[in-house]
Amino acid sequence: MIGREAGLAVSLDVSAVPLRLGGVGYYTQAIATGLAERDDVMLTMVCRRDDEARWAGLTGPTAALRDVVPSARPARLVFEQTGFPTLLRGLGVAVHHGPHYTMPTRSPVPCAVTIHDCTFFDHPEWHMRSKAVFFRRAIRRAARQAGVLICVSQATAERLVASCDVRAPIAVVPHGVDHVRFTATEPSGGADAALLGQAGIPTDRPLVVFVGTLEPRKGVASLVAAFDRVAEQQPDAVLVLAGQMGWGLAETERALAAARHLDRIIQTGYLSDVAVPALLRQAAVVAYPSLDEGFGLPALEALACGAPLVTTEGTAMAEVAGPAARLVPPGDTASLAHALESALGESPRSAAAQQRRALGRSQAALYTWEASVQQHVVAYELARVGSQ
Repeated sequence: MIGREAGLAVSLDVSAVPLRLGGVGYYTQAIATGLAERDDVMLTMVCRRDDEARWAGLTGPTAALRDVVPSARPARLVFEQTGFPTLLRGLGVAVHHGPHYTMPTRSPVPCAVTIHDCTFFDHPEWHMRSKAVFFRRAIRRAARQAGVLICVSQATAERLVASCDVRAPIAVVPHGVDHVRFTATEPSGGADAALLGQAGIPTDRPLVVFVGTLEPRKGVASLVAAFDRVAEQQPDAVLVLAGQMGWGLAETERALAAARHLDRIIQTGYLSDVAVPALLRQAAVVAYPSLDEGFGLPALEALACGAPLVTTEGTAMAEVAGPAARLVPPGDTASLAHALESALGESPRSAAAQQRRALGRSQAALYTWEASVQQHVVAYELARVGSQ
């Protein structure tokens, strides 16, 4: 048992983090790492039985690990409702954090629950039907029962209030950027080119870059069509789609099949952690035309690497990118093509381009994981005090 007298005792459910990290996985890992480094938080991470090695390095004087959750997803979901309440009683924690929408219904301690977005309500067609039904139910339960709801952006908080009967307090806690990994400075001369060359990505041509999972809400089909328009005027430009394949790819596949310049579209699949910042640094423009996101971390990571950014207006990306990004209406192929053309037509050495890149780096610098973790601790205290 972790003694409460040593600090705020918190358990963090890391059992849903996949081996290949996506947005929520990176978030959970960053929060776990930050909490484990604090001496005012006594952290217990609860992971899958087959995933102990990944989290063991974070344990120490103020952090512990329990590898008790079944590996199979159906059994893991059952364990959250049946095994977690007993586990939490034994751990003696003051607050439990569910970082992926869910919480144990009969938790003996107050729960903090992270809500990443509300697209399960607004756009269920962007998700597998079974997941949309499951997460709508989970979010509604958390909205009623949680000790605190952690929303990753103001946009997400507003959609949550509009979608659910929210009785729990809401803390808006933005993500951070790993500024050691995502930087505009190349590790050494030629390092990026060598690394990207191994992935079949040229660095001697203008790169239009997308980083993220290929799935319906990411706007990849519109990006392919927009690039196809731009390619006529930019004969050297190459579109790089960097990310693992998701579900619901029919629209994207149709756009690729119709592309007249398919030979200039590179699909890399999942890129390594070291290759992603190299790609962002070498981009002539990063396009993140997602129709909606809870936060849109790849947009900020692009700005941190000094890349010009095109993303969608009226979204969380517009909220966090501020004036540093070119904004286009979601799903508007013509506007997206015009924005890409403008970015590609701007000389990288021009005063306007340099100013835009500097503004992007300054905007990204406002977001750190240290600040995010600190705000999480404040949210945990809110949940703890509210339960007394």
